[in-house]
Amino acid sequence: MSALVLDGKKLASLVEIDLATRVAHIKEKTQQTPILATILVGDDPSSATYVKMKGNACRRVGMDSISVTLPSHTTTQELLAQIEQLNNNPNVHGILLQHPVPHQIDERACFDAIKLTKDVDGVTCLGFGRMSMGEAAYGSATPQGIMSLLKHYQIELEGKHAVVVGRSAILGKPMAMMLLEANATVTICHSRTQNLADLIKQADIIVGAVGKARFIKAEWIKDGAVVVDAGYHIVDGGVGDIDLSPALKERISAYTPVPGGVGPMTIATLISQTVMAAERAM
Repeated sequence: MSALVLDGKKLASLVEIDLATRVAHIKEKTQQTPILATILVGDDPSSATYVKMKGNACRRVGMDSISVTLPSHTTTQELLAQIEQLNNNPNVHGILLQHPVPHQIDERACFDAIKLTKDVDGVTCLGFGRMSMGEAAYGSATPQGIMSLLKHYQIELEGKHAVVVGRSAILGKPMAMMLLEANATVTICHSRTQNLADLIKQADIIVGAVGKARFIKAEWIKDGAVVVDAGYHIVDGGVGDIDLSPALKERISAYTPVPGGVGPMTIATLISQTVMAAERAM
């Protein structure tokens, strides 16, 4: 029997319908339009594409977006000044600093300069700490989107063994904390983990977030597992971090397609959390 497809594109469309209604309500009550400000430093084409997609999503639900583009030679202090300006703009409800930034910039300092109430991408240390402690905060957009996807398709997490392969500050680590909060038993692995295949074979739920194309092999994944692939690499028409072969799809219980799985939910979550910030400001 073929596995259940965790269709992020379809769910994101449903989320946008709900958000459009909420945005219309905000406009009616406040005469203001929710605004997401995006900051792009440099001329990386992939980053520019992602920022454009986020702006398009804003327009689809009736929001506005402010796009700030800075040259690749921008300094940390110049970027911090731009973030502070947006922090102080009462019409801006969410701020997104597109990752990665050029090497000369202290990305962590710039992430942490974003005001907590506007950290709709969930990238600050304060937001991560609050989320990890079960306090109110906006979750990192990609793992939060994955959690919404799992909830929508009624994937059982409580008591299950989840293996997260990846430890980045905005994906692997918050993903592990969110799964732990949902009462899963969580193992965090990465590219240097010894006996990685043996650990993955134990997973009821496997999350690929290591950033390497087809790094996780199909034969490492046990029958009946739920496979979530948070990676995207422009090879062979687009592949993820997991070698999602046709044979594997016949053995597992559910999986996210690449593309069309996690990616659309990342953007939907970012927009959703911006609308939430506007509602709280209202």
